[in-house]
Amino acid sequence: MTSMLEQKETPQANGAVLPVVPGDCLASPERGQRTEPSDFLGPDGPGVEVVVLESRANAKGVREEDALLENGSQSNESDDTSTDRGAEPTSPLKETSFSIGLQVLFPFLLAGFGTVAAGMVLDIVQHWDVFKYVTEVFILVPALLGLKGNLEMTLASRLSTAANIGQMDTPKELWKMITGNMALIQVQATVVGFLASIAAVVFGWIPDGHFSIDHAVLLCASSVATAFIASLVLGMIMIGVIIGSRKMGINPDNVATPIAASLGDLITLALLSGISWGLYKELESKAYVNPLVCAFFISLLPIWIIIAKRNSATREVLYSGWEPVIIAMAISSVGGLILDRTVSDPNFAGMAVFTPVINGVGGNLVAVQASRISTYLHMSGVPGDNPDTAPRKCPSPCSTFFSSDVNSRSARVLFLLVVPGHLVFLYTISSMQGGHTTLTLIFIVFYMTAALLQVLILLYIADWMVHWMWGRDLDPDNFSIPYLTALGDLIGTGLLALSFHVLWLIGDRDSDVGD
Repeated sequence: MTSMLEQKETPQANGAVLPVVPGDCLASPERGQRTEPSDFLGPDGPGVEVVVLESRANAKGVREEDALLENGSQSNESDDTSTDRGAEPTSPLKETSFSIGLQVLFPFLLAGFGTVAAGMVLDIVQHWDVFKYVTEVFILVPALLGLKGNLEMTLASRLSTAANIGQMDTPKELWKMITGNMALIQVQATVVGFLASIAAVVFGWIPDGHFSIDHAVLLCASSVATAFIASLVLGMIMIGVIIGSRKMGINPDNVATPIAASLGDLITLALLSGISWGLYKELESKAYVNPLVCAFFISLLPIWIIIAKRNSATREVLYSGWEPVIIAMAISSVGGLILDRTVSDPNFAGMAVFTPVINGVGGNLVAVQASRISTYLHMSGVPGDNPDTAPRKCPSPCSTFFSSDVNSRSARVLFLLVVPGHLVFLYTISSMQGGHTTLTLIFIVFYMTAALLQVLILLYIADWMVHWMWGRDLDPDNFSIPYLTALGDLIGTGLLALSFHVLWLIGDRDSDVGD
């Protein structure tokens, strides 16, 4: 008579748990299959029953792990686990630094040229009557451009995660995600646009103590209309980009958010300028147009709320996703106040053209990183399910930028894109004679220092914030990017204004201010 085989459970990379038995009696069981006891019956005694258990991540679909591997960009580098974060899930993002950089480079440059175009537009329209006599419009600029972080980038991150874990593979699932998310961003865009106009009125009134009801209604109508139309257009573009990325075998996390930003700044600023200019022209002869426009878009809110509420994919965000959006709008509005105070000062000539660029580049890079970390965590389960993935304390800069895990690798790649990217964008602005500023060596040094410091701070905050939110049952796709892009607007505008002020003090800048 033989004794029973001794069993020992060992964890597998895919989350399954297999008993270890001597010999070759375990011959690669299929995923999710139960091995019958008869397969291990000894000649004289009872056998051993082996059960293969699937992890939570695999329960969402086996494609979850393969989604980011199908592009062939795989690495044999091992991923270290940071001691600050406890046990982290095995990374399915086996991408080399080269493959990450290659996928991010083109969308990054495209997004950068979009911000350059937005800066050139702002440099032109700052001399329009509506910007001269209703200066609170400048306060709206960072808040509405920040919608790409509050709404479009959040949408791109949500849909990228859904695509990577196989929730958009069937036409029914795809249509459900599209209708629910489009209705949701229209609700958020209308509300955020309305609140941004209120913030612009308040921030404009505080320094001077001047209030005009006509200007307040103009700001409300311009802001709400711009937010609604821009979100509608950009939302449809995002859906097309993510579907196309999946079909081409490209990780949507690497391309969706930069492309959202590339068109977001330009489209939003062009709409804001055009709509506010048109409504300003009608202010004297047809004063009723402004309140009618505002009332029309607000009256559509119940329709979008009903559609988003009936969709299980967006119902939770409809109720819980307001805090980051509203707080991010307030943070961006503070950056707008800085822009409003500096753009009309001859000593800060060039602020208008460079502000969208430095803010846009920083927001684009940190959005890519936050989206990647969020997808990485989603592959281990659901938010709050595994608190060990949240950092026990703030991560050290070494673990954020110099460890061997895939998120640290992508942080290094994104940080290294800052200097060459900004050099290209500065040359483009100079060749188009924008900014009324001569690009001297010391100006480039101060500008690059501000840009590098901004991105360094944002990437470090993203590493901590995404893990912190995950461990507290908050989906980083919905909560982290609005905060990060808003902080990017505030930090970028503040550092840029400081650089211009220091340059003015040392008298290096050669300004040629003119219309």
